[in-house]
Amino acid sequence: MLETGIKAPDFELPDQNGTTHKLSDYAGKKVILYFYPKDNTPGCTKQACGFSERYPQFLEKGAVVLGVSKDTVASHKKFEEKYGLAFTLLADPERKVIEAYDVWKEKKNYGKVSMGVVRTTYLIDEKGIIIKANDKVKAADDPEKMLGEV
Repeated sequence: MLETGIKAPDFELPDQNGTTHKLSDYAGKKVILYFYPKDNTPGCTKQACGFSERYPQFLEKGAVVLGVSKDTVASHKKFEEKYGLAFTLLADPERKVIEAYDVWKEKKNYGKVSMGVVRTTYLIDEKGIIIKANDKVKAADDPEKMLGEV
């Protein structure tokens, strides 16, 4: 996990519609950049739907939400359409941004060890500085918690 107080690494990734986004595109706004393991899984769906329900409130506070996983553009599009998600999902199948933000880690699940995305949420300020970093994310609680942070 990256430390607070440092400049967030810029990136360039396609969203669920194939449009390229850069972190620098959001200068002047707060960015909630959250990394999640996989589209259409129970925890990830709860987290995404929570952010989507609160998205107008994030916008009122001058913040945008960007979700990142290693799923493809096509997978993100299906996820967005299935749940009517109101925010941007970024596809990082090569894990460039996932690794730049230090969220690709060894995970243990039922005693089995594998590599994967550790659910992590960053709050980046208007100047691109990480002001909050949380890698102990509870999927269902994260959207409400982050709304209180912006």
